[in-house]
Amino acid sequence: MEVTGKIKMLGDAKNVGSGSFLKRELVVTTEEQYPQHILVEFVQDKCDLLNSFKVGEAVKVSINLRGREWVDPQGVTKYFNAIQGWRVERVATEATSAQMPPMPAAEAFAPATNLNEEEADDLPF
Repeated sequence: MEVTGKIKMLGDAKNVGSGSFLKRELVVTTEEQYPQHILVEFVQDKCDLLNSFKVGEAVKVSINLRGREWVDPQGVTKYFNAIQGWRVERVATEATSAQMPPMPAAEAFAPATNLNEEEADDLPF
């Protein structure tokens, strides 16, 4: 699965739990009619993937949905979900695509009209 949007927040890496578990959070704001602010967690060695990114950049984040079950001391079962990122890449913006060379005019792809049916066809197929 993937989430595409702009980086709204880029957290610092934190040691959680017993101190040996590393976690870093990223918030991506989707660009749709009703933008969503999606919190994506990167854990352990995946935290380093975020080092070259900045707030405001357009990105595509590959994610996995994670779920777990927990039973509290009173015996009530609760469920928790997490979104874990495992890859992040920059998305080309309009400014980048404006630097690309223009496409050839449609006339360059027009079908040939000067074909002579009496000429020998030397194509092997």
